[in-house]
Amino acid sequence: MIDFVWLGGAAFLAGLVDAVVGGGGLIQVPAIFSFLPKEAPATLLGTNKLASICGTSAAAVNYARRVRVAWSAAAPAALAAFALSFVGAWTVTRVPGDFVRSLLPFILLAVAIYTFRKKDLGAVHAPVHTGMAERWWAVCIGAAIGFYDGFFGPGTGSFLIFLFVRFFGFDFLSASAAAKIVNVACNLSALMWFGYSGHLLWQLGMLMAACQIGGSLLGTRLAIKHGSAFVRKLFLVVVSTLIVKTAFDAVVRLAQ
Repeated sequence: MIDFVWLGGAAFLAGLVDAVVGGGGLIQVPAIFSFLPKEAPATLLGTNKLASICGTSAAAVNYARRVRVAWSAAAPAALAAFALSFVGAWTVTRVPGDFVRSLLPFILLAVAIYTFRKKDLGAVHAPVHTGMAERWWAVCIGAAIGFYDGFFGPGTGSFLIFLFVRFFGFDFLSASAAAKIVNVACNLSALMWFGYSGHLLWQLGMLMAACQIGGSLLGTRLAIKHGSAFVRKLFLVVVSTLIVKTAFDAVVRLAQ
């Protein structure tokens, strides 16, 4: 019983962080693997996705009610992400992901340095694309992130926010809102596969889903109340944590 309490707490915190800047998987995935070491990894990942999609959906709905979501960019990106996450999941069963894992700390470091140096990045919502150009950019970014999420996954939400800010000219709050729509598509695609293959712990997943929803609602309230400056600061904190985590994982794998 105590394990369920801890996992519920981890899910709540993951939902809160993920609703603002992504990166909730940094909290929830290690927790579920730590408390249920005897379960198959695929089952734990499936259970994680069940909780995550509920929390992300709650955040997406809450943002849509209070922030103008750029659907012209978010919808094409979500459709592309949904399709390509299947391809990424299939690819990971055929091609080792070690090369991507080894590059990830350096990619995240570049994102952090760029965001830190550009003090005004994401401060003002000034979209730079319209019409067909916007849709093509959205499809390309959604496809790349969808593939990455299916193939590997850590930091997907944070990457999405950065890309919406950098390539679309969104402020951090609007980028976070759009990112949630794409995140839902990625999670749904993966969850369909895990559900079809029977890799789900439904009772635990629903408990964690309820906690994720609570955390997501609080996270969106904080983001909307404090605005883009708050989201930017938390974004840098989460990306810095991701750098340390992925670098540590890379060192551990090399030592084995």
